[in-house]
Amino acid sequence: MKHFDVVVVGGGHAGCEAIHAACRYGLRAALVTLDKSKTGSMSCNPAIGGLGKGHLVREIDALDGIMGRAADVSGIQFRLLNRSKGPAVQGPRTQSDRELYLQAVQKILAKENFTEIEGEVTGLLSRDGCIDGVMLSDGTSVHSYTVILTAGTFMRGVIHIGDKRVSAGRMGEAAADHLSNQMEQLGATFGRLKTGTPPRLNGNTINWEVLESQPADDDPVMLSFLSQSPSVKQVSCGITHTNQNTHEIIQENLGKSAMYGGHIAGVGPRYCPSIEDKIIRFPDKQSHQIFLEPEGLTTNSIYPNGISTSLPETLQYQYVRSIVGLQNVEILQPGYAIEYDFMNPMGLTRDLETNLLDGLFLAGQINGTTGYEEAAAQGLVAAIGVAKKIKGVPNIKFDRSSSYIGVMIDDLTSRGASEPYRMFTSRAEFRLKLRADNADQRLTEQGWLSGCVSAVRYRAYSKKMERLVACKLVLSSMSVSPNEARSAGIDLGLDGRRRNGHELLAIPGVSVEHVADLEPSFSKSSKATKKQAACEAVYITYIERQRRDVEALAKDLGVEIPKNFNYSIVSGLSSEMISKLSAARPHSLGAAKNIEGVTPAALTAVLLGLKSLELKKAI
Repeated sequence: MKHFDVVVVGGGHAGCEAIHAACRYGLRAALVTLDKSKTGSMSCNPAIGGLGKGHLVREIDALDGIMGRAADVSGIQFRLLNRSKGPAVQGPRTQSDRELYLQAVQKILAKENFTEIEGEVTGLLSRDGCIDGVMLSDGTSVHSYTVILTAGTFMRGVIHIGDKRVSAGRMGEAAADHLSNQMEQLGATFGRLKTGTPPRLNGNTINWEVLESQPADDDPVMLSFLSQSPSVKQVSCGITHTNQNTHEIIQENLGKSAMYGGHIAGVGPRYCPSIEDKIIRFPDKQSHQIFLEPEGLTTNSIYPNGISTSLPETLQYQYVRSIVGLQNVEILQPGYAIEYDFMNPMGLTRDLETNLLDGLFLAGQINGTTGYEEAAAQGLVAAIGVAKKIKGVPNIKFDRSSSYIGVMIDDLTSRGASEPYRMFTSRAEFRLKLRADNADQRLTEQGWLSGCVSAVRYRAYSKKMERLVACKLVLSSMSVSPNEARSAGIDLGLDGRRRNGHELLAIPGVSVEHVADLEPSFSKSSKATKKQAACEAVYITYIERQRRDVEALAKDLGVEIPKNFNYSIVSGLSSEMISKLSAARPHSLGAAKNIEGVTPAALTAVLLGLKSLELKKAI
């Protein structure tokens, strides 16, 4: 077997993005996976995108990754989350056909030049402190200059259903215990995390007629910049709720849950709690919403989003059948919790290279994250790091001001992970400029110069930018008087000042149709181009203000925080940040910055809150 530049271990979302990016860079690459037929499979919820996560998918796509394209080809229900809010916090999402998604990923990968090896990696090969490849369970050595380890939940993975324990990386697939043991000998220190999944339901046994229906959007927003419209039939999801009876069944049997019966030591995801967690954490809540999501167009399997569990299967039947519409439902696969090893990512470089062995990179849930999108983004970053190391390609700058990927990498490498890390828009202090709609403008040029972006992608991006620049020139050249604006239904107030097109679009309530009425040449631009120009016009003044706020924060870390400061009155501070800061009571902004999980966005909000308090005292 030849000597590779990189061996990617694992065929999940991180591994697929890593091997595809390695091929785009022209690296001699190999992918080692336990089962070739499952490369690119969706282990849990068959959905891609959402709030924060949709931004990551767009950034992966802007760098010519595969996740957005596969999601669009397989998408059976596209929805833009937070549609009623501004573009900065809107999240494109699609429910995918699980089988079509897997097929789309494999079809894209089949066009690339790499070696796919089916087998279990049981050890890492090294020489003089440097990685030298991997060892397979059959004794085969696969040599390489670098290794990207994307083990997901497989490293000493244990599935829990009540008091039943099964060694597995996911249902029906063996765990990778040998690799954890060998890495510990190299000096790795592992922690334990857990995640969970709900029971899969037989859709033919659900009473859909009594349930609320959630259809797809009439004007679907795609995940990839290259996609124009959905490829397959769009479907609706059902909505139901737990009730008091459901809660009583769970409450009375908490001791039989793997999580609450003391069988699991790993920390679970705060933002995707099990139904047992919800009952305990929100005792006053009378019901919890459940989305009944079809897993595909040719299957009757339904994913009940919102009721993941580790209760015994008999009790899963009891509580599920207490829910409206599910009284006679059949369970196709029980829900379960899975506990697995992870390494604290504070030991990684920003390229996700470890300090255990030179040339060893980690990506995905092994770094303490949760979710397909977070894993895929890390696989991409690790592959770029390998290309820098092997070929000396130009760097792609991932920092907090340029991308959500940069926010995630900074959070992981500088703050670590004590619980499964999930991306949210609230983590980004520059979120007004880090929008999903402009991910290509932020990253594609860098990707092209680095060699990560194909000529096909770059041509499409260049043509888009030509159209956008021409449209923005039209807006800049406009000079509209108050009377002219009034004739188009726009009120400019009493100052008498003329406005250009950008200024008009920044006024709340002014649409592209208003501006098109005033300037015929603007109306000739495509719908997508006009929408993009409008987004940029809305945020330009806010982005400048935000930049000044962050610069001020850098100068003001020494500002003292009163001991009795009430964090709950700070505008823009999430409940999580309020809880962390109230518990820690930092004496200054600099001290607050060092609290695990406290984001720069939260520090900015606290700074503004302190200044507001001082202003009130002065008055």
